[in-house]
Amino acid sequence: MAVIAVHQLAQCITCHAWSPDQSMVALCPNNNEVHIYRLVEDKWEKVYVLQKHDQVISGIDWSAKSNRIVTASHDRNSYVWNLEGSEWVPTLVILRLNRAALCVQWSPKENKFAVGSGAKTVCICYYEQENNWWVSKLIRKRHESSVTSVSWHPDNILLATTSTDGKCRVFSTFIKGVDAKDSKKGTSSDSKFGELIVQLDLSSSWTFGVKWSPSGNTLAYVGVGFDCNPMVFAADERGIWSFVRYLGERKTASSGSRYGSQFSEAFGKFYGQSKHGVNNETVETSRTRGTVHENCINCITPLVSRGKVIRRFSTSEFVI
Repeated sequence: MAVIAVHQLAQCITCHAWSPDQSMVALCPNNNEVHIYRLVEDKWEKVYVLQKHDQVISGIDWSAKSNRIVTASHDRNSYVWNLEGSEWVPTLVILRLNRAALCVQWSPKENKFAVGSGAKTVCICYYEQENNWWVSKLIRKRHESSVTSVSWHPDNILLATTSTDGKCRVFSTFIKGVDAKDSKKGTSSDSKFGELIVQLDLSSSWTFGVKWSPSGNTLAYVGVGFDCNPMVFAADERGIWSFVRYLGERKTASSGSRYGSQFSEAFGKFYGQSKHGVNNETVETSRTRGTVHENCINCITPLVSRGKVIRRFSTSEFVI
């Protein structure tokens, strides 16, 4: 497993998502716009700019079946974008939040989407055919801090969340008239909307990133982060997970002669000051080299191929 390609489409990317056929990528260059790029003759060309939000866009998801884009922003709103002809037409979704929206994801059936927020709430949005608009229903008073990520279970009802309170939770999002009732007893459809199914407190730090396995039997979430090198973990026959390798090998610059060592140290301090605006005392004397990213990775998006097997994924970074 290795880096296949590197493309600098913006100086800073807050989030990104791929089109269903993976021929286009939508990203936010740390502002209130969505830029959509298409690969044309081995070059990425900007083909659309979606403008409707008032503040930085913090979440993008591109539906695989209906080809719709949903965005969430610090302006506390979401938009659902439909491609009509050659134009992306936005539909406002009022989330009823008093804090920024931080993340968003379509459900597997794409009849709902979830938005995590800085208001300690999760918005479950669904479409009302009678009124021809999107409605949001809130899961309140369950999180103790901002909701950083959301992930749908394959059954389209259970939703996992992570938060800066250090916990991972699973909720029921069953909505009458939207979700079908399962005839079997003891299934997720028996739970009421907003019911807390399980709460995991295994991290001593903020939790970022959560994902269900394709079968829905395993849940993974991240309790550390802010690194610039993706890490690969794998499970053995017993189901025990362990670290395998970094995708970009870390290489420390060789010290060489004493003069070279002093020069490298001085240059490292200068590099840190000029790029990040910090003083000498906060700069490490040796920095890692050989990694694709120079800043923390804030978004990882899988690229599905050969059925449901993930062969590739993309990453983007946020410049602090």
